[in-house]
Amino acid sequence: MEITRLILDDHAEQRRLFAMLDTIDRTDIAALGAIWRRLRALLDTHAEAEERFFYPDLLKIGDGAADADSAADETKDAIKDHNEIRDTGAAVDEEEIGSDAWFDALDACNKANGDHMAEEERQGLADFRRHADLRLSHDLAVRFAAFEAEHLTGVAPVNKNPREYVAENSL
Repeated sequence: MEITRLILDDHAEQRRLFAMLDTIDRTDIAALGAIWRRLRALLDTHAEAEERFFYPDLLKIGDGAADADSAADETKDAIKDHNEIRDTGAAVDEEEIGSDAWFDALDACNKANGDHMAEEERQGLADFRRHADLRLSHDLAVRFAAFEAEHLTGVAPVNKNPREYVAENSL
C-alpha cells in the first residue's frame, strides 16, 4: 500500500460519483441526494486526510514538480484548492436538490475539484513519488486509510489559511 495510490483511487471515485450525478434523472431527488451526500463526505474526508498525512511530509521531502517551484508552493495551492472545494460543496448544500441552481453549484464544485486533482497529480503526487521511500509511503497510506475508514460519513469541513498551514507544517 502506498499513499499516492490511495489518493489516486480517491480521485477516481470522486470523478465516478460526479459522473454518476450527471446521469441521474433530475427528478430523482432521493438518488441525487444520496449520491451527493456520499460524494461530499468523501471530498471533505479526503481533503482532511491529505492535510493531516500527506502534505506535512511532502513539505519535508519535496522540492517541486512539473510547473511548481517548491513543495511549499504545491502545498499552499492545494490548501487553497481544498478551501474552494469545501466552499463550493457548501454552496451545493444551500440549493434545492435537483434544481438548476443545485446543478450549477454542483458543476462549480466539480470544476474546483477537477482542477485541483489535475494539478495535484502533476505536482504534489509526482514530487512525493520522486522523494519518498517505500516505508514512508506505506506508513502514511496506513494512517490515511484508517482515517478515511474512521470518518466514512465525513468530517466537519474547516477551511485553513494556506500560508499558516505551510508555516506550521514546515517545522
